[in-house]
Amino acid sequence: MTMEQHRILIYILLAIVTTNLIRVLPMVFIKGPISNRFVRSFLYYVPYVTLAVMTFPDMISATPTPWPGLIALVVGIIAAWLRLGLLPVAAICCLIVYLL
Repeated sequence: MTMEQHRILIYILLAIVTTNLIRVLPMVFIKGPISNRFVRSFLYYVPYVTLAVMTFPDMISATPTPWPGLIALVVGIIAAWLRLGLLPVAAICCLIVYLL
């Protein structure tokens, strides 16, 4: 095994350990249901914030100019505010970027 393969194996093992620690540690330390209102609301919004942080920069930089992405973002926020589902909002945003 070459040194490069050895490093890659170490990186993969570190990624596995880190990912599993993030998932296992809360189950180890939190035994019962979470009753704190702040913590419950925080945990409720974590997936949405994570998705927004991962997709927002690409929405703006996916096109040669940022305007189609910004316009689609505003229309997507309005569509979500009107309680449309994830699929219709995504389809509307994609259509707007495609047309612009």
